[in-house]
Amino acid sequence: MIKSFLFDWGDTLMVDYVDQSGKMCDWTEVKAVDGAHEVLALLSQRSRIYVATNAADSSEQDIQKAFKRVKLDQFISGYFCHGNIGVCKQSGEFYTRVAKALGEKPESLVMVGDSFNNDVQAALDAGLKAIWLNALDCHSNIKGRYKQIKTLPELITLAV
Repeated sequence: MIKSFLFDWGDTLMVDYVDQSGKMCDWTEVKAVDGAHEVLALLSQRSRIYVATNAADSSEQDIQKAFKRVKLDQFISGYFCHGNIGVCKQSGEFYTRVAKALGEKPESLVMVGDSFNNDVQAALDAGLKAIWLNALDCHSNIKGRYKQIKTLPELITLAV
C-alpha cells in the first residue's frame, strides 16, 4: 500500500486557466479538475495526500487558500513548493527534500502530475514512483517505471 501520494497542482488537481495571471488563490474563478474530489476522498482514506508544485509566485499559504476555495483542502496533508523546499520541481532534489521532510523513503512515494519532465522524470530520478496524467495523449520515447492515465479518475483503477 502506498503511504503517500504527491499531486501536481495546475491541471492535475485544479484547472490552470491560461488567461489568468498572478496567484491562483486570487483568481476570479477557480475550479477543481473533473474527478478530483472523488479521487482525493477515496485515496485519503488509506494514504496521505500532498501537493507538490512548481508555482514560484505562491506561498504555501496561498496554495492552501486556493485549495480551500474548491474544497479540496480537507484531503490535503501538506503543501510543497519552491518557497518551502528551496529548489524547483524539475530537479530530482525537490523530491529528495520532500521525502526527507516527510520522513519517508522515496520509493514509498508516488508522484502524480501532467508534466512529464517536472512530475514524472524528475520524480523517477529521485527514486519515486510516478503516474503521468497524460490528458493530451502526448508521446514519450522514455520507457520506465511510470504509469499513464488520461483522466484523474483512472487513478482509482490503477494497482499502485
